[in-house]
Amino acid sequence: MLSIETAAAFFSASLLLALAPGPDNLFVLTQSALHGRRAGWIVTLGLCTGLIVHTTAVAAGVAAIVQTSATAFGVLKTVGCAYLLYLAWQAFTSSSADNNADRPKAAATGQLYRRGIVMNVTNPKVSLFFLAFLPQFVDPMRGPAVLQIAALGGLFIVATALVFGSVAATAGALQRRLARSDRALAAMRRVAGLIFVGLAMKLALARR
Repeated sequence: MLSIETAAAFFSASLLLALAPGPDNLFVLTQSALHGRRAGWIVTLGLCTGLIVHTTAVAAGVAAIVQTSATAFGVLKTVGCAYLLYLAWQAFTSSSADNNADRPKAAATGQLYRRGIVMNVTNPKVSLFFLAFLPQFVDPMRGPAVLQIAALGGLFIVATALVFGSVAATAGALQRRLARSDRALAAMRRVAGLIFVGLAMKLALARR
């Protein structure tokens, strides 16, 4: 298994990577600012579930197929772009009545969780990143590579949950202020919509 030194170095690097602005933490930020910190934590849970999929893909070698197959990469990228544009459309067309402050209904909880999963899984750049990043910390002398990759993926998920959970808590405090003003909420939805469009365009231009 992993040495303490390797685990500590990897966890530190993972925390720094999670702090760097990217599609996932921006997604947590916008959802938390619109729907409250609980919604942000649910989205974070969904994103972390998506990371389990990517970790499994690396361990099983599936991510290598995405790296070498233009078709697989293109399909994932297209689905991801379409989903981001769908989220943008929802943000632009939703009304103030759609906001349920800090207490999303059960159905909304499931929807937010699925959003996080789809957002993460349909981004092929995450698979490629994991494929390039995780094996660097694997030591053939310390046991099966599959188990080490699983452990590294788990550490990355913990780091992501800590950082994104903090983002959700911070942005959730902003939501309480926004909830007092329909105009502020409308402006935030437009900002969220523009962010989703920008992320979709960035993903559409992504290359292997």
